[in-house]
Amino acid sequence: MSPFKRYTSLFQQDLRANYSRDIQKWLIVAPVIGVLAGIVTTGFVFVVLEQTWGRVLPLYFEHHWTIVPGLVAGFLVTGLIMQYLTPDPNEHSTEEVIRSYHEHEGDIDMRPFWWKLLAAATTVGSGGSCALEGPGIYAGGAIGSWLWTRLGRFGLEPRDRRIMLISGAAAGMSAVFRAPLTGMVFAMEMPYKDDLAHEALLPSLISSVVSYATLITFMGAQPMFGFAGSTSFRATDLFWAAILGAGIGAIALVFDITFRHVRTWVIRSPAPHALKMALGGLGTGLCGLLFVSVYNGTLIPIGPNYEAVREVLARPHASGMLVVFAALKMASTVFSLGTGGVSAMFVPLILIGGCLGNAFGQAVVHASAVDLYAACGMAALIASGYKTPLTAVVFVAETTGGHSYLIPSLIAAAIAYAVSGEASVSGDQRWHEIANFEKLADLKVADVMQQRVVGIPATATLRDFAKSFAASHDHTYFPVYDGKTAIGLISTHELAKAPCEQWDKLTTGELARHDIEHVSPDCDLHEALRQMVRERGAQMLLVVDADGSLQGIVTKTDILRGLTRQGVARRPGGAQNIDSD
Repeated sequence: MSPFKRYTSLFQQDLRANYSRDIQKWLIVAPVIGVLAGIVTTGFVFVVLEQTWGRVLPLYFEHHWTIVPGLVAGFLVTGLIMQYLTPDPNEHSTEEVIRSYHEHEGDIDMRPFWWKLLAAATTVGSGGSCALEGPGIYAGGAIGSWLWTRLGRFGLEPRDRRIMLISGAAAGMSAVFRAPLTGMVFAMEMPYKDDLAHEALLPSLISSVVSYATLITFMGAQPMFGFAGSTSFRATDLFWAAILGAGIGAIALVFDITFRHVRTWVIRSPAPHALKMALGGLGTGLCGLLFVSVYNGTLIPIGPNYEAVREVLARPHASGMLVVFAALKMASTVFSLGTGGVSAMFVPLILIGGCLGNAFGQAVVHASAVDLYAACGMAALIASGYKTPLTAVVFVAETTGGHSYLIPSLIAAAIAYAVSGEASVSGDQRWHEIANFEKLADLKVADVMQQRVVGIPATATLRDFAKSFAASHDHTYFPVYDGKTAIGLISTHELAKAPCEQWDKLTTGELARHDIEHVSPDCDLHEALRQMVRERGAQMLLVVDADGSLQGIVTKTDILRGLTRQGVARRPGGAQNIDSD
């Protein structure tokens, strides 16, 4: 072969390897997810914030007596919708996306889609202590999952449905917060407490930016929150950020555990879902009424609270009032979401953390610019509440528009994350992404085995083995066969063990390992892997038919590669032990 043809052949091989992941399809699929998620989220934001909450909030401030009945009525409607118009009233919002990612291969039932968005609108619009990120993530995730069934022509695989689910969730979060980087990172972090859905990186990045661009086309690019933003910080600020992070981590630990216990108790209660929601509305309303009755101003610990975040950041408030506000906000959030409200608590965590950080900066540090500690408090509670430390830091960096708060926020978030332990407001997060070996039973050895096997006759001498096989093939182990029957394996290491003067006398059949396990082509991969473990370090198994004829080999790498193709290599769930019994 000429040098040019050899180079051409090698270049073609490298080119095929370079595009083996087939990521170029996301350049088409991800923008579609972003546009649709952006349009739906934009419409939802307009209806809830502009047309509903924008009118309800002034009414609550003008007539305090309407707060409790307004919330009871709104939550009752939410409960009725979820009880009678959805299959499971307790499956919705961010938790449904996480559960779908872990347990349903990314599949979300689209039949109650619009009913769940309506329930979210009545929850948030009536004043529930939650915001739009829950329905935004759900809407985007559901759209991504649904598009998987419609875009099969682009070479989508089963595993891509989970990727599209996360990409859609990122798009929804990005549009809600007008922060594409925050949306992308949160969507990738939210399924886990200490891991990332990293396979969704590229499509989530694209869908988030496209969704953000879609929303600002209709509603403008002004940031959701605004920081004054100092240009520097002192070394002592890092110390105080660490102290604040430790304190908020402890608070998050108590809050997370309390919320999970309340949520579990409510789900197990035999009472009608609508009644549970009405009682949740009553508790939420009383929290709001109590605060506005004591503190006459423009803050109220209920509703989406975007305006409250801006208020806390823009104007000075007494430290005592901020602490009371944070306490009532935590209570109202437990009442709203613990009883089944259809949303999530990203914004409540932001607001609570901001209030506590602001109060800490004023009362303890006596800082002139309390924005820094508000940012640290936000980052700390996001990191410890949702177990999303990267999101916490990215949110601060993207929201402040600079790097001045980044290092203190990073310290506060890391310490809060560590202090809070494994506690999380999410009941469906997994700690790590791990292999689910139960899925191995769905695949056969024939699906993943190597059929083009370089075999060696049992009569070949070691010199023949060295010249004709070991030197020309990049393998360590070679099957040895007698006629068509596989009798064992021989390793290239045997060449080093045998004296060179014996190479012309010793045969591969004499030195081959004859205790190698055999499997049939229709053996499932779970049993094949179990046999490898039982062999104590076996790197491969011989695949033989009923007549003993060698059909191929299967290695651990083949098994993992087959799982990846099927989209089940990284399914969550309980870790499975491959016993040798």
